[in-house]
Amino acid sequence: MANPRGFITIDRIESGYRPIHERIRDFREVEKDLNEADRKLQASRCMDCGVPFCHWGCPVGNLMPEWQNKIIEGDWQAAYEILQSTDNFPEFTGRICPALCEASCVVAIGGKAVTIRENELSVIERAFREGYVQPRPPKHRTGKRVAVIGSGPAGLACADRLNKAGHTVVLYEAADRVGGFIRYGVPDFKLEKHVIDRRVNILLEEGLIIKTGVRVGVDLPVEELKANFDAICIAIGSRKQRELPIEGRDLAGIHQATVYLEQQNRLVAGDPIPDQDRISAAGKHVIVLGGGDTGSDCIGTANRQGARSITQIEILPAPPGTRSENEPWPLFPKLFKTTSSHEEGCERLFNVATRRFIGENGHVKKLVAGRVEWQRGDNGQYRMIEIPGSEFELDAELVVLALGFEHPVHDGLIDGLGVKCNSRGNVAVDEHRMTNVEGVFAAGDAKRGASLVVWAIQEGKEVAAQIDAYLNRASGGQ
Repeated sequence: MANPRGFITIDRIESGYRPIHERIRDFREVEKDLNEADRKLQASRCMDCGVPFCHWGCPVGNLMPEWQNKIIEGDWQAAYEILQSTDNFPEFTGRICPALCEASCVVAIGGKAVTIRENELSVIERAFREGYVQPRPPKHRTGKRVAVIGSGPAGLACADRLNKAGHTVVLYEAADRVGGFIRYGVPDFKLEKHVIDRRVNILLEEGLIIKTGVRVGVDLPVEELKANFDAICIAIGSRKQRELPIEGRDLAGIHQATVYLEQQNRLVAGDPIPDQDRISAAGKHVIVLGGGDTGSDCIGTANRQGARSITQIEILPAPPGTRSENEPWPLFPKLFKTTSSHEEGCERLFNVATRRFIGENGHVKKLVAGRVEWQRGDNGQYRMIEIPGSEFELDAELVVLALGFEHPVHDGLIDGLGVKCNSRGNVAVDEHRMTNVEGVFAAGDAKRGASLVVWAIQEGKEVAAQIDAYLNRASGGQ
């Protein structure tokens, strides 16, 4: 390394966010970037650790020491080439990945981890600015055709790898634009959508065929799909949302987070939405049920819409501020996290269960909740105990359900293909990522359940390698 004592002499400095009073007035990305000199200093905190556990902790296997050393040397093109060799879309992971690598950074054992995620984002953004990112279409085509269903990170990564291998790839997307959940589920203040479009334009120039607005299994019969392609990849994500079947759920003003976030993203994109159909937090008491990242995204959206108050409710206890004994380094710990959206204003309640909703003239007005505690049973499993007499009410004029997802939607594609699912409802595959149907593969959240963007990309890479090998075997190759 260029500075073997950098992690000792240089403090961790994060990029930080735009001022709250400024950023809540728009939907532009909130995160700033450091200047080149400071970015090189942050990269120089990467120590000569011998065994880079960051590489182990990263699902896509990014080579952090190598490309960070190139940042220090000022060779940004080499840094990009190394980064791009493992990560198809660093511009996505550099923005919305929770940085599993930083949790396993060796520096983090006794200090603060290297700012790996921010360094990564600096590399790819500089690569785009300076023209290092150029279309690289395959020199030869194999004559094999592959259909990839779903254009989220898993589908995009799979299609990208197979297209570069020379196969003719058609990427199908049910929505009107490419991107899956990162298009309509992630707010623009975390990832502006021109970032997706920029990458999609590269893929198109490389020969990838993209067809949007096509619901495979509905608009396109599965029989036609199987007849026209040598292999099929299911990458439709995990979209069956968890529900809250309690009294008052049918009241107006209670919405799933995906519906709420997608509508706002469409408004930012300039899509026309009639006033009577708009879901707005303006001037309202807002309740967000669910303490995860999606709940945080709903808080940031409600703040920008002008909510009167925002309360986030989580049924589980607040995570600890430091690692627990059950999550030692280098594992990724579940820690209490304050996001940029939380900083913008909200009340956070933990160990609270929602009991029922109370309405007025068919619209939600109150949420009735109660305190709970969690006790470990003799079998080691925790169980929820309701605290008697702890019931209370909250004003609730807009309620957003950010409760996560159960499994992929089975109607249409999965049922139509006759693909089997496991006990959790996810698509079942063998060691080659193939389903029970010959030539039909699966990847991403549809296969592993709702997860992270970085895992989706890795899933796409892995299934692409298996599909490529399958097509080569079918052609008599090695």
